Amino acid sequence: MATITLKDGTEIYYKDWGTGQPIVFHHGWPLSGDDWDGQMIFFLNQGFRVIAHDRRGHGRSSHTDIGHDMETYAADVAELTEFLDLKDAIHIGHSTGGGEVIRYVAKYGQGRVAKAVLISAVAPVMVQSETNPDGIPLSVFDEIRVGTATQRPQYFQDFTIPFYGYNREGAKVSQGIRDNWWRQGMMGSIKAHCDCIKAFSETDFTEDLKSVDLPVLVLHGEDDQIVPFALTGARSVKLLKNGKLISYPGFPHGMPTTEAATINADLLAFINS
Repeated sequence: MATITLKDGTEIYYKDWGTGQPIVFHHGWPLSGDDWDGQMIFFLNQGFRVIAHDRRGHGRSSHTDIGHDMETYAADVAELTEFLDLKDAIHIGHSTGGGEVIRYVAKYGQGRVAKAVLISAVAPVMVQSETNPDGIPLSVFDEIRVGTATQRPQYFQDFTIPFYGYNREGAKVSQGIRDNWWRQGMMGSIKAHCDCIKAFSETDFTEDLKSVDLPVLVLHGEDDQIVPFALTGARSVKLLKNGKLISYPGFPHGMPTTEAATINADLLAFINS
């Protein structure tokens, strides 16, 4: 297992395959770097160097009880990219990982990042507030917290249904995909998972989006039941100086897995553009 020990003693697990221009993948809640299998193997075969880490508290990384906030997540990525000496990198984040990407790029990416991609990402901000009246009520995230804290095994099983749009008429349910999501989730720390809910729902990425001037691709499913498109992707692209949006009618939140062929082709076209 490849790991790096961070300044605060947290051990971060990562996969690092191939050579060429590096692509760094940032996973969503409550998963691990394994959620990028369909992209890792595709881009490795295209001649890229592919890297995916398990966020602190998630997967095979240390189950530390501290640092489960977006500022620390981005700082962890900065330590990893410095350790691996990554330059001219493309950073791709899904869901919570999309927030992590834009915060990392805005704060630490100068001189190291070429492009970024936000897939089904939580930016600019999800929770409802006086300044974000169309957001999702805090009570919804409180329900996720309670479900995770008190009945995580069953709650995670149930969460896969809207995550992949398997509750839609005509959806072809893959039990293997559901089981793999659950496997990844249950590898992580319940403390990290509970704390991360605040990080992905309440962090405001508006200024990060505004400050980034390198090319950023925003990909979002229009039938995303977890991170609604109108609240996030449609708004994020308007805040970016050099953003491009591709939205997909009918695609679910977990589209990098269920619609990997389409997503991979659009990612490759953007990277090569």
